[in-house]
Amino acid sequence: MADGSDTTLTAEKTATEQAPNGLVSGIKSFAGAHGGAKAVIEYVGKRGARIVLVGEDGAWADQFADGTDIARQACAKAGVAVENAWERELMDQMRPSNDLWRSMARRTMAR
Repeated sequence: MADGSDTTLTAEKTATEQAPNGLVSGIKSFAGAHGGAKAVIEYVGKRGARIVLVGEDGAWADQFADGTDIARQACAKAGVAVENAWERELMDQMRPSNDLWRSMARRTMAR
């Protein structure tokens, strides 16, 4: 995940295109359930943008938007701060679930 990866836009968006309410409410819901949150937005090509949410309690989740501009708009409407890159402090705050650790172990052992 390169620095500045959140600044690349997908296709040209019209000025009237806005963040879907479902996306905004999903971000708000996550932040509310985890004592607040921070977001990192990653460009993922034609698919759009991935919003990785990191809760204050270390839980994390992700959402997808049609583009980085829509993702930033959704985070702003939800009141979630967007980090410009993966800072060490944010990475240290993340706590993977036991299920994620198990799935990563299976992938490593399958090689």
